Amino acid sequence: MSLDEDARWLEWVTKQFESIAGEDKEIDLDEFKTALKVKESFFAERFFALFDSDGSSTISLDELLKALNLLIHGSETDKLHFLFQVYDVDGSGSIDPDELRTVLKSCLRESAISLPEEKLDDLTLALFESADKDNSGSITFEELKAELESFPEVMENLTISAANWLKPPALEQKKRRTPRYLTPAYWHNNSRKLLFLCGYAGLNMLLFTVAALHHTPGGPWLMVAKGCGQCLNFNCTFVTVLMLRHCLTWLRATWVVRVLPLDQNILLHQMVGYAVFSFTLVHTAAHVMNFASLSQNEGAHRLWEYLFTTRPGIGWVGGTASITGVVLQLIISLMVVCSSTFVRRSGHFEVFYWSHLLYIWTWVLLVVHCANFWKWFVAPGVIFLLEKLVGIAMSHMGGLYIVEVNLLPSKVTHLVIKRPQFFHFKPGDYVYVNIPVIAKYEWHPFTISSAPEQQDTMWLHVRSMGQWTNRLYEYFRQSETQGVSTKRLTASLRDRRHLRTTQEDLFNSPSCNGSVASNKDDAIELTSYRPSGPPSGPPSGPPGAHVDQLALAERGDAPQLREISAKLSDNHRFCNIKCYVDGPYGTPTRQIFASEHAILIGAGIGITPFASILQSIMYRYRMRKQNCPNCSYSWCETIKDSEMKLRKVDFIWINRDQKSFEWFVSLLTKLEMDQADAEPEGRFLEMHMYMTSALSKNDMKAIGLQMALDLLAKKEKRDSITGLRTRTQPGRPEWSKVFQKIAEEKKGKVHVFYCGSPALAKIIKAHCEKFGFKFYKENF
Repeated sequence: MSLDEDARWLEWVTKQFESIAGEDKEIDLDEFKTALKVKESFFAERFFALFDSDGSSTISLDELLKALNLLIHGSETDKLHFLFQVYDVDGSGSIDPDELRTVLKSCLRESAISLPEEKLDDLTLALFESADKDNSGSITFEELKAELESFPEVMENLTISAANWLKPPALEQKKRRTPRYLTPAYWHNNSRKLLFLCGYAGLNMLLFTVAALHHTPGGPWLMVAKGCGQCLNFNCTFVTVLMLRHCLTWLRATWVVRVLPLDQNILLHQMVGYAVFSFTLVHTAAHVMNFASLSQNEGAHRLWEYLFTTRPGIGWVGGTASITGVVLQLIISLMVVCSSTFVRRSGHFEVFYWSHLLYIWTWVLLVVHCANFWKWFVAPGVIFLLEKLVGIAMSHMGGLYIVEVNLLPSKVTHLVIKRPQFFHFKPGDYVYVNIPVIAKYEWHPFTISSAPEQQDTMWLHVRSMGQWTNRLYEYFRQSETQGVSTKRLTASLRDRRHLRTTQEDLFNSPSCNGSVASNKDDAIELTSYRPSGPPSGPPSGPPGAHVDQLALAERGDAPQLREISAKLSDNHRFCNIKCYVDGPYGTPTRQIFASEHAILIGAGIGITPFASILQSIMYRYRMRKQNCPNCSYSWCETIKDSEMKLRKVDFIWINRDQKSFEWFVSLLTKLEMDQADAEPEGRFLEMHMYMTSALSKNDMKAIGLQMALDLLAKKEKRDSITGLRTRTQPGRPEWSKVFQKIAEEKKGKVHVFYCGSPALAKIIKAHCEKFGFKFYKENF
């Protein structure tokens, strides 16, 4: 810091101290805990003891400034000495295993990570054995410093996070940056959308001008009303065109997708909806002003008669133009308000759903209100009607049933639906689902999370975020759910026990060379994972009954073994519940197989489209993978074809807590096993896991834990949090570093596909524009 910055920071810290300390101008332990905002009191007590240099059980301003000066301005050695004192609980000058275990246990609680006691012991021993260089049974300051030198990135910003009152205030940016919307990168990456919007705006201006000039004799208010009316004829039709899902899905497979922004149809639908609302307001206001002028000049009718009666005879159907106009204004206003983000994402999706069905009455009233609207609407209206009839017919064919349900952490309902033979979809597609036992007339959209190559069933993962989704979760949570088959559960339990016995025999057999899976745990993981992908070929081990049985279980070819995967508990059950499915409908993720280097980013339950895509990608990858018959060398054909041009896939999954990883951990484990062999050109699929609730590596409250997790992961070749081989990273991704690394790989044109919160989408999109990556957002 400069002298000015230092003085500014000192003034700010003093002010913060006074607000916390109160009248006595001293901070006690309780006040310190509240200000520090730590979950685990161990760290608050240790920090307090070190800050309280005179042992008075309170911290004065001088003591606080002295400690902060060390943490912010001190050298690496000063910071490390402070960290060592935190770990040295008894003040003996060394850290013994019990002290280290106590600290790591508090680190786990602070990072919201839950691990069994045995795993905590393993973490403690891994870190202790690595740091105790001389095997003396304790860790000295020099040994801790030497251990930390192997983690250089940790020392860059070593501090105490989650305590805003301890941090210096962020300095304001003096440089004025060019607005994002004016940068060349933004215009390059959004060229189709921007050109389309320019054409859309120009067409509206042309329609308005022609209609207004045609009614010049009626005065300025009538000109404005008629101009807006002509724009409404076009927009009320165009807003329907943007929702022709079957047509748009078909167009995504044609050259049109390279010209028109079909992937932005939802955004354009919303924009046109707001345009309809705006034109409606101006149209109504202009007519009111015109009626007011007529009532004053001619005096034949009063203003209220023009607005609320048929006496003036305005309109081509019984003079009802004014009355239908008022009703249309109310309906359109209600639809716009109920379509707002606040309503849709606040757990009241049903309000949006039912209010949006008013579009039927809107069309009827528009036909009655305006003599020319039907000419605009007849063609799109017929196509829309045909789409609806086809959708209803297809959804009621085949007799779809929910055959299995699994209740996952964070109130996610995993539905397994029997897939009809005629139902074909692409990875990342979504469907509308109706479950009569939950709500007879409601249809809700969800992404298909299984791969198209999975022939028998289709998966949906439903996050409980609204009334309908909560009712769905609670319905299957009940102990006495309709359709649960105890006979199937009994048979499944018997087959599961038989298979587990088979596994034990296989691994204890002298003929087993471990080629079926890398170890016993991997084989058990295979059977705990419900088969989702296509046959991956026979195992490489020696033939035999046990090996064939495991291969059948993994491939899903043995009917008697398909249900072994179920967790026989209250959270997993078989059922036979009628449902209807409308779709499938395409999404922007259909472009993934035309990419060369794809980055898939899922935030929370936003992984669902990528679960389907990853399975399909790995299926196509296995089809192109070649193995040398004379040695263990393997490679993947790099010839680009119409099916898949991908050369590299990076999958990034961001979750808030540890339990959320359980949604798809079995799937990700299987994908890792598909890539067990080292590839000469590097891994085709790389996974990156982030847990935002975990503290970062440069936080004093987590540095020991993250070091221990790294060491144990290298030793066991498995992450302690998820069980995957991919190490889970704490905190949020640093997108600049992530994208910079990807750009340096030079695997071809990079396309980024994202599904998750809109706030994060804006951040990722801005970084994509900076690096010149194409950005696609999953949205429906």
